[in-house]
Amino acid sequence: MARPEVLDQIKEAEDDVDDIVAEAQADRDEIIAEAHERADEIRSEAEQDADELAERRLSDARAEIERERESILEQGNAERESLEASASEREADVIEEIITTFEETVHAQT
Repeated sequence: MARPEVLDQIKEAEDDVDDIVAEAQADRDEIIAEAHERADEIRSEAEQDADELAERRLSDARAEIERERESILEQGNAERESLEASASEREADVIEEIITTFEETVHAQT
């Protein structure tokens, strides 16, 4: 084999290697880009899941607060009604006591 043929074969082999390396680098770049894209998708899904979980927890907390509020209001209304009933029961006695005290004061001054 003549020297020019050997040099051509070497040049051809180098070109083939360069093509293989370029193709491998392109494949690597594509794989990295796909990995970044998938990582972004996973991150986005995780953020969305976290937001949905936070919203559910917030909604549950609001519902619990509303239940507690209603319970407190019911208890307060029951206590108010009890106090009003007690005050109504004592109203006649208090009026009678005031009148008696007034009459005693008037009679004491005369």
